[in-house]
Amino acid sequence: MASATATLPVEKDAIPSLLQQHGISPTAQRVEIAGILLSKCQHLSADQVLTRLTEHGASVSKATVYNTLGLFAERGLVRQVIVDPAKVFYDSNVAPHHHFYNVDDGNLIDVNAAEVPIEHLPHAPDGTVAEAVDIVIRVRNTG
Repeated sequence: MASATATLPVEKDAIPSLLQQHGISPTAQRVEIAGILLSKCQHLSADQVLTRLTEHGASVSKATVYNTLGLFAERGLVRQVIVDPAKVFYDSNVAPHHHFYNVDDGNLIDVNAAEVPIEHLPHAPDGTVAEAVDIVIRVRNTG
């Protein structure tokens, strides 16, 4: 797996190469899904990706979208943000950062990692190392 990261937005003709850099075979459906997700810095659920694909005339099954997004996250092309067990977003920004999650409207907003300094982490269990810290700050609308 390559450590290449995308500079957003990714042009459609650059997607097959980007997928290959991440060890992903660039099938037509994967290229379409990546084209939607990597068109700008954004957070989309699998259902939102499916809706946008349908709006663009692409014929992709729900299972293919879920499986492809899981593969993209596994290979580091996108970042999976789990705000609760029933709500998962796929983040096209893979640089270290955190999030505000608005529980009233479902919006996810990036927070610069430097704004949430973490000085000390507990010791990881024996035989493991810390890979990342993901902070989701839940907010509500006022009024």
